[in-house]
Amino acid sequence: MRQLRALLRHRASLVRLGTGLRNRIHAVVADFGYDRTGSYWTGPGRGWLAELDLPAVSREIVTDCLTFIDALAPAVDRIDGELRQHARADPRVKVLTALPGVGQFTALVMLAEIGDITRFPSARKLASWAGLTPTVRGSDLTVRHGHISKQGSAWLRWAQPGSPDRQTLPRIRRHLRRDHQTAREEDRHHRDRPQAPHPRLPPARHRARHPDQHTGRQRVPRRRHGPTDREGHQAPGTLAPAA
Repeated sequence: MRQLRALLRHRASLVRLGTGLRNRIHAVVADFGYDRTGSYWTGPGRGWLAELDLPAVSREIVTDCLTFIDALAPAVDRIDGELRQHARADPRVKVLTALPGVGQFTALVMLAEIGDITRFPSARKLASWAGLTPTVRGSDLTVRHGHISKQGSAWLRWAQPGSPDRQTLPRIRRHLRRDHQTAREEDRHHRDRPQAPHPRLPPARHRARHPDQHTGRQRVPRRRHGPTDREGHQAPGTLAPAA
């Protein structure tokens, strides 16, 4: 399984290298205002590239990129032949290719990256391991769902058909929708537990009382005049209230 995984990643790296070289040629040609509607890599496209009036350095860049592209093609074709043999020998590939958007290469990537499927008791476990489940940040009764966690194998997320953050695999989506819980259901185990105070907030000294609760003490209003002594006389150095 490790050798198959290494072969698949090597093939993807070679394809990415060829894509970068093609983009380089497109950029060099576009700098001088040239473009064509057809492909650059067929017979007519190669002839059109050869007839362009380009400076010496730009012509050298285009020639070198075409040389590397031609050198990569046999290696990619050889690896594709080996992968087709692996696909025909594995019955699980035929099962996975029944899913929409999954071909032989995608099915092999999924099998090589996941490994033994019996390690995961449910589709939710598999989706969480692959980093396709949303991040959850919660406090008390507030639960927020963010972007996908992107933990696990990045090659497995790259091989998913369509956009990974929308959970495109039908079987995984069915399991996720069936087992979906609301915010209150996810937090039902923490409702009766005392919540720890926030470290940045001061401790609560006065707690709000219910309106029906009576403390038995009456509130004495403060005098709005100047300070007085214990006998009620005006303290020295203060002005008496106006009559």
